[in-house]
Amino acid sequence: MSGSGQKTVLVTGCSSGIGLKIAVQLAKDPQRQYQVIATMRDLGKKGPLEEAAGVCLGSTLTVAQLDICSDESVARCLSAVLQGRVDVVVNNAGLGQIGPIESLTIDDMRKVFETNFFGTVRVIKALLPDMKRRRCGHIVVISSVMGLQGVVFNDVYAASKFAIEGFCESLAVQLLKFNIFVSMVEPGPVNTEFEAKLMEEVSRSDFPGTDAETQSYFKDTYLPASREIFATIGQSPETVAKVTADIISMERPDFRRQTNPFYTPLTALKYADKTGNLSVRTFYNLLFRHGMLFHLSLGFLKCLTCSCFRGRISPT
Repeated sequence: MSGSGQKTVLVTGCSSGIGLKIAVQLAKDPQRQYQVIATMRDLGKKGPLEEAAGVCLGSTLTVAQLDICSDESVARCLSAVLQGRVDVVVNNAGLGQIGPIESLTIDDMRKVFETNFFGTVRVIKALLPDMKRRRCGHIVVISSVMGLQGVVFNDVYAASKFAIEGFCESLAVQLLKFNIFVSMVEPGPVNTEFEAKLMEEVSRSDFPGTDAETQSYFKDTYLPASREIFATIGQSPETVAKVTADIISMERPDFRRQTNPFYTPLTALKYADKTGNLSVRTFYNLLFRHGMLFHLSLGFLKCLTCSCFRGRISPT
């Protein structure tokens, strides 16, 4: 349990990537403001987290088992480990999905929604009664810019993030009445082992049921472009963790925060005209018709992200 003045922070999906970095970032806070409960579905994967936590393990950070897709697991974690009280929850656990829609089964799609949407809702739902009773709390969701702007061949993943964005935007209004804040952290591309493994797997897949032309677009156009985007403007998990920690430290936390400033103009295209044609046709032209312009744009961003500019454009 947290000490006097400490906030208890529950973080989901901490075996690697963003979740691991958030948990460690908060646990190593110089002022020891947080008691972190770092959770994961499979405790057999806790080694990297414990190594990164170092001396904080057992002090300001403890590890617990939590499967956000199980009502029983959520209830067991909250009652046995936390005795029901959480000041801040960081909903980070998620599942990726890339590929032509024809090759994905309905069960594949359900798994994405079960984790990214229903899993997050399950955790929030379990915590709300106590937060409302105490009239304080902070719900943080690691969303994505794909919760604001759909991206080609990320149809199902984007849909799951759109769903959680709509859920939280609706819930946030009601919860202000109880002094409970909701924050959406929206990264763009983040370079993690999980992302690298996913990209490697899909590059070797056959995508049954997909026509040859679509497969060619995916493998010969989308995948190379995606790798170039990650190499150019992809962020580290540490950067996302720092943004998240900054939001948690706020007295009146922001509802929405994009972590990558280069994505702001891209998501803004969606709202620039009421027809919606601008963003759809711009992305289509850049990817499928004017590849040279796409590469030149990324080349320009590479110049901006070189060491002489990085300090001016990185999120604080």
